[in-house]
Amino acid sequence: MIDTDLPFSPALRPRPGTLFLRCADGRLLPLDADRWHAAPDAADTTVLRRCRGAVLDVGCGPGRMVGGLAALGLRTLGIDVSGAAVDGTVERGGSALRRSVFDPLPGEGRWGTLLLMDGNIGIGGDPYGLLRRLAELAAPDGVLLAETETAEADERLTVRVHDGRSAHGPPFPWARVGPGALRRHAARAGWRVTGEWRSGGRAFTELRRTPGPSGS
Repeated sequence: MIDTDLPFSPALRPRPGTLFLRCADGRLLPLDADRWHAAPDAADTTVLRRCRGAVLDVGCGPGRMVGGLAALGLRTLGIDVSGAAVDGTVERGGSALRRSVFDPLPGEGRWGTLLLMDGNIGIGGDPYGLLRRLAELAAPDGVLLAETETAEADERLTVRVHDGRSAHGPPFPWARVGPGALRRHAARAGWRVTGEWRSGGRAFTELRRTPGPSGS
């Protein structure tokens, strides 16, 4: 069942087609929603290979990464605010909960790997706050694998999902974060960058918990 009152509902329909995030200033930012429903591609595989231990996929959508990790034999949980996303993940053979990352979650402080794919560093429109929350969820030696914008960006936005003709669903806060901005926010939030790479025209960053007061 599609939750029509949620922001990304149009992107969770089968064959969603061309969709955008429409900013308040009229910009249309492309969403590759069809990829969310496909099998993991070569770029996704570069992320899957870096996952270790128990994996939490934050904003899992219809579950392509959770399904890919399950196929590799890794214990994985997806979380998403959409019931349709959770259903899609389960249909792929994965496990998922309908939950916000800011809600109480199983295994807090014990997750070996956290995933933020498909621009999910933008969740909530507050990258620093999101990264601080993820530091609470990760094990002391935990890893965060995040997809960023390919170009440098550090924007707080209010957006709506748009099909190029009309908007769908409610407006919601979002953020656009490039590699450099992620490094800056991460340093404040208890993470250190341990790898950056590009694949398939996409950009990814690996981060690890920082020992000390902000990352203990």
